[in-house]
Amino acid sequence: MKQFGGQVLFLDRSDINTDEIIPAKYLTEISKQALKPYLLEDLKLDGFDNKADIPGKKVIITRENFGCGSSREHAPWALEVNGIDTVVAVNFARIFRQNMYNCGMLAVELPERDIDDMFRTFADKDTECTVAFNDDGTAKIKLISGSLSKSYHFKLDGFEKALIKDGGWLGYAEKKY
Repeated sequence: MKQFGGQVLFLDRSDINTDEIIPAKYLTEISKQALKPYLLEDLKLDGFDNKADIPGKKVIITRENFGCGSSREHAPWALEVNGIDTVVAVNFARIFRQNMYNCGMLAVELPERDIDDMFRTFADKDTECTVAFNDDGTAKIKLISGSLSKSYHFKLDGFEKALIKDGGWLGYAEKKY
């Protein structure tokens, strides 16, 4: 199974929609790779600069309702081509969340108290994230900054775990059908 984790980008805002993840004017691009420079181009967040803040990041930690708005596969694709394969939030728009798993990416839902703790403890630090999966469907996100570390537990259902294991819907379908 693919390894998940890496440097964290904290986006301290709720309701980041798919038009902010990848603006609609770029949906005519022919390849996923063509979306790369436009990720979060229209995100309005104090102090955020997509050109400076995204490179090298592998994980986004944010607030509620990430991926709301228009349903489109382009939003997870734009994350994927930028090397971001994990988003952690209180919750996600249903279609966006499924599109993440269909692409073999993680959309991890954690209780608001855990997200609040992550922001309070790590948002102002250079933070690394690791993700560990157990055979029983439970998993753990561990955030590390220097000597400080904390773990947060979550659960994947069987289908989500299968999609992750197989690299997304296409890999899963090739195996099953």
